[in-house]
Amino acid sequence: MSKSEAFALTGRILVADDLPDAARSLAMLCELYGAEVRFALSGEETVTVAESFRPQIVLLDISMPGMSGYDAARAIRRAPWGADMVLIALTGWGRSTDLAQARAAGFDAHLLKPVEPEALIRTISDLRARRRAAGPE
Repeated sequence: MSKSEAFALTGRILVADDLPDAARSLAMLCELYGAEVRFALSGEETVTVAESFRPQIVLLDISMPGMSGYDAARAIRRAPWGADMVLIALTGWGRSTDLAQARAAGFDAHLLKPVEPEALIRTISDLRARRRAAGPE
């Protein structure tokens, strides 16, 4: 892994997964790479924490009871504070219809669990580079 990739997770990241061990493990990984991290264990909590924490990146599980990751992504995108957040779906669902649903809900990327740390870092770096290249809207 290059030095630039090692610093790719700086900033604020929200990890959302209904499995506490999965959420904590991914949060710890992000912290190891320098990010300030919070985690949420439901879709509803994801929206609440995103509003108060204002992360640059949200790593969001799709399949959660109650408010799904799709619904949480839509709620975040509807809020003025959520329009510029990078939303990455982390899920076990990988069919083409799942990817299309993720895009329609407002996700910027779709990664399959278990995600390799290098793939996550590369995805975040690529999304940040695209945002910088696009410039202010």
